[in-house]
Amino acid sequence: MRLAAVNLSNLGLAHVRDLAAAIGISRQRLYVHRKRYAEGGAAAVVGAVRRAKTPHKLTEDVQVRAQRLLDEGGPVSRVAKEVGVSNRTVQLAIDTGRLHRRFKPRMGRPPKNRPPEPVVDPGGPAGAAKSATSRRRLGSGQGLLEVTEGVFGRLRNGFYGLRGVLLTLVFMGLLRRRNPEQLKGCAPGEFGLLLGLDRAPEVKTLRRKLDEMGLRGLAPTLQQRFAERWVEAEPEPLGVLYLDGHVRVYHGHKHQLPKHHVQKRGRPMPGTQDFYVNDARAEPLFVITAPATEGLLTMMEQHLLPEIRNLVADPVRRLTVVFDREGWSPDAFLRFADLGFDVLTYRKGKQSTWQRRFFHEVSQIVDGREVVYQLAERRVRLRNGLRVREVRRLTDDGHQTAVITTNETLSTFQVAHRMFSRWRQVNFFRYMQHEFDLDHMCTYDVEAADPKRRVSHPERTKFEQQIKTKQASLDRVAGRRGHLKPGGKLRVEHRRLDEDQVDEWLRKREQEIARLQACRDALPKEVALDEVLDSAQIVQLERERKTLTDLFKMIAYRAESQMARWLGPLFKRHEDEARNFLQSIFQATADLLPDTSRDTLTVRFHGLSSPRATRALAGLCEIANNTQTCYPGTNLRMCFEAPDCHAE
Repeated sequence: MRLAAVNLSNLGLAHVRDLAAAIGISRQRLYVHRKRYAEGGAAAVVGAVRRAKTPHKLTEDVQVRAQRLLDEGGPVSRVAKEVGVSNRTVQLAIDTGRLHRRFKPRMGRPPKNRPPEPVVDPGGPAGAAKSATSRRRLGSGQGLLEVTEGVFGRLRNGFYGLRGVLLTLVFMGLLRRRNPEQLKGCAPGEFGLLLGLDRAPEVKTLRRKLDEMGLRGLAPTLQQRFAERWVEAEPEPLGVLYLDGHVRVYHGHKHQLPKHHVQKRGRPMPGTQDFYVNDARAEPLFVITAPATEGLLTMMEQHLLPEIRNLVADPVRRLTVVFDREGWSPDAFLRFADLGFDVLTYRKGKQSTWQRRFFHEVSQIVDGREVVYQLAERRVRLRNGLRVREVRRLTDDGHQTAVITTNETLSTFQVAHRMFSRWRQVNFFRYMQHEFDLDHMCTYDVEAADPKRRVSHPERTKFEQQIKTKQASLDRVAGRRGHLKPGGKLRVEHRRLDEDQVDEWLRKREQEIARLQACRDALPKEVALDEVLDSAQIVQLERERKTLTDLFKMIAYRAESQMARWLGPLFKRHEDEARNFLQSIFQATADLLPDTSRDTLTVRFHGLSSPRATRALAGLCEIANNTQTCYPGTNLRMCFEAPDCHAE
């Protein structure tokens, strides 16, 4: 098998990654076999039998001496020095179970003037341990470990398993490490403490683990399991759902990708379009990537609404979907109603202006703030006969914004507020781009796309562009010809022409346009993609790893949002301040104090930048302590202590 893989790789018939996965070895091992083949031929590869590894530094005698010193209570550094090995060797033996440390149990609570020794000394060479135990608890609350382990099981044997990879990816999001390369800027020892290990994985290790997960093709299943868990835990926000698309622009030139309109640039650009479904609080539930250039309406009917219906336990429960004018279709609204969906969207097209006397001031307290609208409502009938509610908002400058809905249970204020709250989803996209680098390409790999997808005929498109250009010049010259005085001349295409010459130019231009139109009409509007491109060019960006990384960023965002809601009573303007405060907490330092005698893991924060922030941290710690959460994988109950908890 090794020899066959080497030959296939040398001939370029298969990718090294695929070959390594097929025979159950790593890519690095396959490269080693290729080198052996180049140096010694087939015999060097076939006879390359892996021998069982035995300790060459921590031998049996050394291990006995090290264990005796550990039993006496000696630290790892002194034990390593006494037996003549490195600290890393002793610590690795402890982690793998070959050596055991005997901790002296602590009886009762330590006195305030002499706190127990922290896991990491803040002034030591390894730095201070970050206060990410709370982040690990929140990741567990979102179902990170339970759901993912239920789908993936476990990864191949290695120092970093599935749990370590998952926590690394989510911690990276909360710490604003937006891609694996930014792990180089983190202290590996400190980051490793958050994972319960001696160091964090390197960039190449993390990417290799992502490759392994991506090859299993379980990303859609994992995303579905998370959405089901979130909906089951909080079914109420599912009543109103926001649907919108987000374009990930492709700036490369190696591959030809379909173009999508980019709102920020105001023009079409190559890339892929992701369609997100967010709940009533604008929290993300799931995302689906469009196969090609499908719009919102097509994705709703074929993918989004069926997926939403699968998430709802009650098959007769009616849901309201909120979207912009891109999804406008009265005929589709009728079909949505049969599926149990009400629509809420802006009305498309021109409408007559309503008189001001129909508008009334409506106010309501929302999230602790008073929201005031000038609203009016009528019953209207769309072109297909569908009767809907139309609600209009009058602004101070006299503009009227028209909103229609088929939902009969929402009040007039709720219809307007739910529609205008769609900007929460827009803010979600902006926040994810800025803070989590949502558009980051985690891989440059591509995969085959549908070769039979129908696209516009490229030659017909060229003819249409030529017709458009020539027609514009014809209209321009014809308009100027109407103002030409008798005996005068007109400048056309760098020449001065009299009346007869201008008329002749116009006739020739009309003939050219008619010829181009005939050539255009002789071609079909659409053709199969494989008729205009070579099969090797019909590709799309690889989706599995992108789906996985986006999903972990969504988990980090939801965990941060949960903590932000906790801060509501602590901040007067919590919507504006909560996330900035949480980022400062995530970057703060703390001591991690495990106590196996009391089965607790205390997280003792250091001082923050201001007394106000410290008081808010104390309130947040109290809320977190009430959850009685255990550190994942252990029976240690986590206790959070703010700096003022030890004040006299």
